Amino acid sequence: MFKQRGAGVLMHISSLPSEYGVGVFGKECFDFVDKLAEMKFSYWQVLPFNPIDDANSPYCSASAFAGNILFIDPKGLVEMGLCTEDEIKSNVYDGSPYTADFDFAKKARLSLLKKAFSRIDAEFAQKVKDFESENKWLTQFSYFMAIKEANDFKAWWEWDEDFARFDLFKRRHRHDYAERSAFWKFSQYVFFMQWQKVKDYANSKGIKIIGDMPIYVAMDSVDVWSNLPMFLIDDKKLAPEKVAGVPPDYFSEDGQLWGNPIYNWEAMEKDGYKWWLERIGNALNTYDVVRIDHFRAFASYWEIPADSETAKTGEWKDGPGMKLFKKVFRKFPDAPIIAEDLGVFGEDVVKLLEDTNFPGMKVVQFGFDPGSDSSHMPHNAQKNSVNYVGTHDNNTLLGWLWEASEEERRFALDYVGFEGDNWGDGGYYSKSCRKIIETVWRSASDTAIIAFQDMCGFGSDARMNIPGVPEKNWRFRTTKETINNIDKNYFIKINSLFRRG
Repeated sequence: MFKQRGAGVLMHISSLPSEYGVGVFGKECFDFVDKLAEMKFSYWQVLPFNPIDDANSPYCSASAFAGNILFIDPKGLVEMGLCTEDEIKSNVYDGSPYTADFDFAKKARLSLLKKAFSRIDAEFAQKVKDFESENKWLTQFSYFMAIKEANDFKAWWEWDEDFARFDLFKRRHRHDYAERSAFWKFSQYVFFMQWQKVKDYANSKGIKIIGDMPIYVAMDSVDVWSNLPMFLIDDKKLAPEKVAGVPPDYFSEDGQLWGNPIYNWEAMEKDGYKWWLERIGNALNTYDVVRIDHFRAFASYWEIPADSETAKTGEWKDGPGMKLFKKVFRKFPDAPIIAEDLGVFGEDVVKLLEDTNFPGMKVVQFGFDPGSDSSHMPHNAQKNSVNYVGTHDNNTLLGWLWEASEEERRFALDYVGFEGDNWGDGGYYSKSCRKIIETVWRSASDTAIIAFQDMCGFGSDARMNIPGVPEKNWRFRTTKETINNIDKNYFIKINSLFRRG
């Protein structure tokens, strides 16, 4: 997949500078692409584009296919003649530029989009229809959101029987919701139209987009509502029988109880894995490369009884393995996929990685165990891998150095060749952070990725997510000044020196 050595930056859209409470597909996206190109990077990695849940997580979404309409640039609506400059002032945020305010953005963007939708003409409406005909998922999603809106956004299993059961809704009420659903089709069309312009520009600058696909979907999602037999759901109670998570690991002593419904892999196999093929196809159209989160679940997954209070009570179950990926390769030969193979796993995951030949992931922070020769240590990295300074789930480099044990920190600093006593100094020119970054860049891995926060030498207060902690995540934002203050020459130098430019 990766034909030559390269490097990339992990920065989600929501974290970009903007006037609107969260980052959008506006000028700041194009400016960021320019900055990456100047520094000789090859990749821009983003988090999932799916709609977020009430905790603002993009990993528990109402749709595995739809986009987060908060990323729609209000100025783009002005350029389309659907809003005025005065009208988009309602979307301008006067709070902190360092924190994403999703609640403000949800309310402001939805109101503005409703106004814009009321002004589309027949020509624009035809473009939306053409988009729907090319994206079959959009019809069901638009109905789902229209019903949710009519029911004060309650979960689908709390709707009346005629609506909670998808087949009944299709037979009895589908035509009644055609007008209500049109707005949601319009919003998705605008989302993907704006994103395509950003992606095309990035590609023109030699930057490929690495997207992120969550392994599971939310219980309150159109995917479950409209495909009930494909999940382990009690058909009478309309409640999950089993839920997803992971056993105790590096991140949590009790494991992580995610609560997502588990796939009915037997039913999916009989269906020829149709839903998965459509999902992967959609992702490959949206991004240049797709990182599949929690890839190990395709080999074996942790299944937890739905009434459990922690993830400790789960058990391992066999996933679909190569039965699924043979179908994937038949439809998408040489699919550019990265396998997120982190966490506890056995030989079944190793075998699946070998059989698919997907590059796995290495995270240098996981390698700093003084008592082991971890596969995450850069000297152990194989060529066909993606080496991370840190992911969205990790602490920042500086935060890790401060919070690590004395033994771990000393080992890490010795390993990367740091000398001196000022290991705790952060900022753009942090010597300790640079030593770790350079060690990752020096690895044999074809691709190296750094989170934007680590380019700046930020501490743990800039962390994106703490796994297992439901509150105050996903909120990191930055400013144009911060991006411009990055030591551009340093990254040009290491990308060139280690042949990643």
